[in-house]
Amino acid sequence: MTISFTFARMIKLSDKLFQGFIPGLALLLLLQAMMFSSCRKEEDFDTSPSLKLSFSEDSVLFDTVFSTLGSATRILMVYNSSKKPVLISAAGLEKGPESQFRLNVDGISSHLANDIEIGAEDSIYVFVKVRVDPTSQNSPLVVTDRLFFETNGNLQTVDLVAWGQDAHYIVANKFVEGLPPYRIVASGNQTVTWSNDKPFLIYGYAVVDSLGVLNIEKGCRIHFHNNSGLWVYRFGSLRVNGTLDERVVFQGDRLEESYQDVSGQWDRIWLNEGSVDNVINYAVIKNGFIGLQLETLLSSEGNKLMLSNTVIHNMSGWGIFTRFYRLEAWNCEISGCGLDNVYLSTGGDYDFRHCTMGNYWSGTVRKTPAVLISNFYKNEYTQTLYTGDLKRAFFGNCIIYGNLEDEFITAKEEGVMFNYRLDHCLVKTAHVSDSLVSCIRNQDPLFLDIEKHDYTLKESSPARGAGSVEIATPFPNDLPGNPRLPSPDLGAYQFMPR
Repeated sequence: MTISFTFARMIKLSDKLFQGFIPGLALLLLLQAMMFSSCRKEEDFDTSPSLKLSFSEDSVLFDTVFSTLGSATRILMVYNSSKKPVLISAAGLEKGPESQFRLNVDGISSHLANDIEIGAEDSIYVFVKVRVDPTSQNSPLVVTDRLFFETNGNLQTVDLVAWGQDAHYIVANKFVEGLPPYRIVASGNQTVTWSNDKPFLIYGYAVVDSLGVLNIEKGCRIHFHNNSGLWVYRFGSLRVNGTLDERVVFQGDRLEESYQDVSGQWDRIWLNEGSVDNVINYAVIKNGFIGLQLETLLSSEGNKLMLSNTVIHNMSGWGIFTRFYRLEAWNCEISGCGLDNVYLSTGGDYDFRHCTMGNYWSGTVRKTPAVLISNFYKNEYTQTLYTGDLKRAFFGNCIIYGNLEDEFITAKEEGVMFNYRLDHCLVKTAHVSDSLVSCIRNQDPLFLDIEKHDYTLKESSPARGAGSVEIATPFPNDLPGNPRLPSPDLGAYQFMPR
């Protein structure tokens, strides 16, 4: 039989057993016990490289930080299922002493503990504490770290997540194989409204189910954790009701200054065909992977998205990616994307008016144009080719420009409808077609400051006064609310003297 004591336990034992005895004898017995406990042979431990610990939780969530004045403690159980003891060579916090979490592993309080023993078919307690100030606007929305455990060369981790600000937290509670973790925020025949009293933080996917409706009021701030998104399932509806003065903002949950221009912080807004028209008005969608993925799941297109007065910027993938969808967009800026700003695939019906698609992406080497339209989509993994009628792709009074040689490309599958038209647009392209009507080709629009992502026009821009009055008449004001008639400029911004 093996006896194992920690030093703290031994001190307590010696005080209890040897009270009244001479100090020398107590010290001698104490040293003997410690020597006995340390003489376990290394081969008594399970040293198999395939050994894995198990945990009571896959992640530790601190969802009561606000009710405990910014401080909360959670317990994680670590199990050894082996019939032999195991030795955890290292257990600690990935961020080390910089972490906002504090750790106690089997009685050892430190950001890093070494040589932690778990008996055969036994377990230990790990206490994790976090301290944040939820009332501080400078606190991040989410405080994260990871616990790591190294055993026999194997590294295992457990996520630590705490809320850093007072907000509406939407945390995934459904886990279905083949789908991202999600939570239904509007079920069938239910209408839910998000107000702007405090931010929303989505951890996983927020799902609007079939026949559900999600209204998002003006001024709302929607933050997504890494790999999180919003999914409006088929026949669900989304209505984003921003205003010129109080836009709705969709972005990541990292609020530090260094993350303000970092793309790919969250996943996407995914809309399927709606029971009624989806509406997004006066929104800012930034710093994700895909701004809007518009995808019809059934054979018919269903209703459409009405997208207006909206900026989609700095997406590591696409700004807008569609498959067989219906979209009307006006007064929109779609800019700075790692792939296409706008990729219209597998046909559909599209109408863009007074939109600016500028792409000067510098994060990686961009090989795709600002705008790509096609009547097919090929799955590169399965090599399956999907086709659909491109009934219409209309661009009126738009700017399509960037730092590639060709920023407007079409891809056509024969035998399938393919109709498109650019009318009074400034476009950078080698493409020559009768479908380009009254367009300015390959002239720099002279955006005010592409380094600062300012796509307004300089006074000398060739886009000034080049728009069609007929196209502009339904949209008399530009994206910032300036009047564009009687002499409309191209794009989302009317030139205004500084």
